[in-house]
Amino acid sequence: MVKLFAGLSGSGKTQEMLRSLNEAVEHESGSVVCIEKGNKLRFDVNYKVRLIEYQTYELDGADALKAFISGLHAGNFDITHIFLKSIHRLLGTDDPAEMAGFCDWCRRFGDANAVSFTITARIDPAVMPEEMKQYI
Repeated sequence: MVKLFAGLSGSGKTQEMLRSLNEAVEHESGSVVCIEKGNKLRFDVNYKVRLIEYQTYELDGADALKAFISGLHAGNFDITHIFLKSIHRLLGTDDPAEMAGFCDWCRRFGDANAVSFTITARIDPAVMPEEMKQYI
């Protein structure tokens, strides 16, 4: 499952994600991971969440992020939910087609490995590709 919170800056995406994140920690039996670029969420997430600051690893692009997520899962099959804050920042692009392709990969990976994804994206829903709208 992929859940997408999309909108322009200041539209409340982060607050929605934090609410979902804290719900997941309380109700899911597996590990919950949150990946962000920067450390803005450090004091806002439950201590049980595995908060990962992506910049530490000096990775860039969709392929690197896919490999990173795959490696996290390979090291811990107990991960049930991955939160990705600001996918445009993690991917290093504002290209709607690349973001849509990454969301599709998350859906396929999640279905194959019983992992849910919650993603925030700074993108105007009016210009969002149709294939991405299914995740809202």
